[in-house]
Amino acid sequence: MNNSLLAKFSKYFRPRLIDALHGYDRSRFTTDITAGITVGVVALPLAIAFAIASGAKPEAGIFTAIIAGFIISALGGSRVQIGGPTGAFIVIVFGIIAQYGYANLLICTIMAGVMLILMGAFQLGSLLKYFPRPLIIGFTNGIAVLIALSELKDFLGLQTESLPAEFFQKVAVLWHAIPTFDILTFTLATVSALFIWFYPKSWAKRFPSPIVALMLGTIVVTLLELPVETIGSRFGGIPQGLPDFVMPEFSVSSLRHLIMPAFTIALLGAIESILSAAVADGMIDDKHDPNQELMAQGIANIVVPFFGGIPATGAIARTATNVRSGATSPISGMVHALTLLLIVLVAAPLAQYIPLASLAAILLIVAINMGEWGVFKRLKGYPRHDAVVLMVTFLFTVIFDLTVAVEVGLLLAAIFFIRNMTELSHVQLSEEHTLMPDDGEATRARKMAPPGVLIYRLYGALFFGVADKLESVLHQQHTEPEVLVLNMSEVISMDASALHVLEDLHGKLQKRGKHLILCGPHTQPYFLMAQANFFKLLGEENLTANLDDALQRAQQLLKLKEK
Repeated sequence: MNNSLLAKFSKYFRPRLIDALHGYDRSRFTTDITAGITVGVVALPLAIAFAIASGAKPEAGIFTAIIAGFIISALGGSRVQIGGPTGAFIVIVFGIIAQYGYANLLICTIMAGVMLILMGAFQLGSLLKYFPRPLIIGFTNGIAVLIALSELKDFLGLQTESLPAEFFQKVAVLWHAIPTFDILTFTLATVSALFIWFYPKSWAKRFPSPIVALMLGTIVVTLLELPVETIGSRFGGIPQGLPDFVMPEFSVSSLRHLIMPAFTIALLGAIESILSAAVADGMIDDKHDPNQELMAQGIANIVVPFFGGIPATGAIARTATNVRSGATSPISGMVHALTLLLIVLVAAPLAQYIPLASLAAILLIVAINMGEWGVFKRLKGYPRHDAVVLMVTFLFTVIFDLTVAVEVGLLLAAIFFIRNMTELSHVQLSEEHTLMPDDGEATRARKMAPPGVLIYRLYGALFFGVADKLESVLHQQHTEPEVLVLNMSEVISMDASALHVLEDLHGKLQKRGKHLILCGPHTQPYFLMAQANFFKLLGEENLTANLDDALQRAQQLLKLKEK
């Protein structure tokens, strides 16, 4: 029994680390260490910047990158995925902290972690790739706009206590703070941003542009004693040492208010992690396990809040950096986490000199690279429904919040999908049919349907969206047929609503002494009707393999009627 349970567990929970270590040698280990150190250095300024932009302390981002990064690499379903805080969470986390407080953010993150584990356990990871692309582009571009907007305060050196989460209120606060514009801060931020933007790509592998920009900005501010805001002046620096274990406080009454924010974290984390892993697959010609990846993400998001961390997911930019640095296994991601830990233990006091303007510049570049801005130029060439979903999701993300945007975007996408499927699925009267060739004939003959028999050919998918078309079959003719033949050879799928209509149609015909014959159903419709015992209701003899057999059966019924 124990072996059986262990076998089932190993089937559904098998980290890629186990497979990646087969044939592992010193050469790969050396490459993974180099890649891990490189990504760890790249991740440092991003982890700090994402935490500050989210309304948290800088150490929350670093501890998240360390703990979540290690867990996601060790337990995940991708060989090269790098996990940690990401820019996509900034808007969500900032809003949750502003509305519910930091303690409830930790509870939200734990709840999201549980949801992610359930998604993976129920094998929902592979379904996320079916999310409409316009929806993903819409909210990604919207998040990028909000990140850029939130960084204007530190980029321009504006003096305001805090920024509200709502879009219009945020714009109003920034507008009223314009008189406090600081030219030194703006100059430092602009130079940092331009440095990162024009940084030679050939240098990036050895010396990542964000860390170089941060170091140069810190050196300039320290040596010239520029009066600009730093991590030390705002937060008092970063603690040197391991994070403390803290039990998050929560109340049962507040949990119901946190379900939707937690679901938003889980959904966005799931989408971004799967997208990041898919990008990595294309770069290394591999295939990740999406369900294992979701479970690893879930475990990481359950553990991180107990150390004061923020939500984590797969990071596309850091994962790409990991691949370009030569990573071959999850070892590189684990080394990335240990590199960050070593930096905190050794050099944490130096972080107090980091200027917030340089961090704002880094995030501004992240926001620019995050969005797919060229898509707005190509919208005219998009199908109208895709363009509507993209723009509505984008505007709702910017003006309202991601939860509302995804809900509305998914609803619109579902409505358009149903409409498109409805247009592709139809019921057509067939006054003549093609006879199967005789053994001695090579050609097919055409023949009119006999009197008293109506043949309808069904196309596409029979589902609730086209049920009314099926219901109207009997109302399309002035006289009701003695035998109604439904040719289902072109029906690819059917749902319970369509099955109910067929049952109702059969019942109406039977009450009037008429007959229904089905011919040529495909596998999915056939098994659905068989499981519902519809064939017993219809009569096994009234189910035929092809139209010729259906017409022979119809003639038998007509002869019986005459007798």
